[in-house]
Formats: sequence, structure tokens, C-alpha cells
Amino acid sequence: MIPRSRTVSLLALGAICLAGCASEERPVKPQLKPLALKEQVSNIVKSADGYAVNWAGVLTNANPWHFGEHVVATIVGHDAKGAEVLKLDQPLDAVPPGGSLAFTGQAPTSVKPAKVTIQYRPAQWRQAARIPSAFQRFPISRVQTLPQKDGSYLITGYVDNPYQMPVSSLVVTAMLRDKSGKLLGGGDTFVDDVKPGSPPRFVLSVLGLPKNAKVATTEVTARTWGSTGRPYEELALAGARPMHTVKPTTEPFAVDRSTAVVSELKQ
Repeated sequence: MIPRSRTVSLLALGAICLAGCASEERPVKPQLKPLALKEQVSNIVKSADGYAVNWAGVLTNANPWHFGEHVVATIVGHDAKGAEVLKLDQPLDAVPPGGSLAFTGQAPTSVKPAKVTIQYRPAQWRQAARIPSAFQRFPISRVQTLPQKDGSYLITGYVDNPYQMPVSSLVVTAMLRDKSGKLLGGGDTFVDDVKPGSPPRFVLSVLGLPKNAKVATTEVTARTWGSTGRPYEELALAGARPMHTVKPTTEPFAVDRSTAVVSELKQ
């Protein structure tokens, strides 16, 4: 017969062991950093019905293994007395792992805002199915920035598809900056049926820049559109195109230099 005091001690020891084992087996959730609004700018121009507010912003994702999904930006405008004259929710595309999202928009208002700010709701996080290097950027080439007589800018260029699978639709966004790198404004457009090796041409306009704005550089990016990263993930899962698709025209080396180097190191 086991004494009562010893029975109590054994039960307490078992409870401690079970609690310790449970804490060791419980998975540790990763500490995810919130999205950061790196830049924002807004411009207001007179229109036939009042005013048009144009804005541009850049969201960054510091988490290299997770998509930031179902993000919504809220654009708020106040007049000189502080009264709210504009409020608009703008659903944004998914922010890729360790990447950024450049976005633009436009909205009409009958009263001219004195101040416009961009806020955003916290993202919903989903772990990516591939390593970060699998999510390649869409190459942009032959970009031209053409100022127009009405003060707008016409941006043209070509967007390529680095993946083996065609893309049904891409969002192309252009951000204009001055010589110091300050964001002046931006615009975007859609490009459909982007096949590997056949880059289509894109054309977009950037409106409403200040009259004294001096554009020095144009940054153009392309992305899959939608509130989730599924389209981007499907492309990465299908695989990227080989970097070298043209057969070499030069004769091969008489001696394989890599083999020779390895032999020298062994000696």
C-alpha cells in the first residue's frame, strides 16, 4: 500500500510532466510584422464636377515567407476646417512575401480637400507554398515617359512573363519621382494574356501632378491582381522559364576548365 503523501507527490509530478510535454509539443506561431506604408502622396486637380483627388502609395511586407492578403486602403480627405469631405475604401492586391505593392487611385469630390491621408487595415497572413526566390519579378523594358501639353504624362513600355505558364492579366503601375527620389504621383493599367517570351506593350497616363513638378525617374512594376496571392503562387509552382534558351554558337573548350580547377585543388 502506497502512503497518501507519496500518492499526492506522484500525481503532482505527473501533472508537471504533462504540462511540460504539452508546452513542448505546442507549435510556436511566427511573429509576423505588420505591413508598412512606406510612401504616400496625393494631388488635387479641378474637374468639371468639382475636384479629382489622385493618390499613390507603396506598402512593404517585411515577412519573407507570408503573403499579406485582403488589404484595404482607406483614403480620407479633410477641408481647411477639419471636416471630412472624402472617404473611400480601396481594396488592394496581395503584397508578396518580402516585397512591396505600389498602388494608385482616383476619386471625385465636390469640395476641395486641404489634406488627404492614406490608411490601411491590417493584412490577413498566409504562408507561401514556395521559397521567396521562386517569386520572380515581371521584367519591364523599353520604358518611355512622355510629357503631354495638359500636364499629364504618358508612360509606355513592355512587360514580360518570366514563368512557363501564361498570365491572364497583370497590373502595371508607374510611379514618378523627382531627382531627389521623392514620389510625385502614379498611375496604372491592365495588360491581358501575357505569354512567356511575347511581352505585350502597355500604355498608361499619370494625371494631376503639380505644375512645378519635375519628373526625373519613372519606376514601373507589374503584378498579378486580386486580394490573394494565389495567381502569383500558381505561376511560381509552374516554374520559371530557363534563363538561356538559345543554343551556344561557339565551340566547346578542349579541356573542361571546371574539371581542371577541381583536380588542381585536390592536388
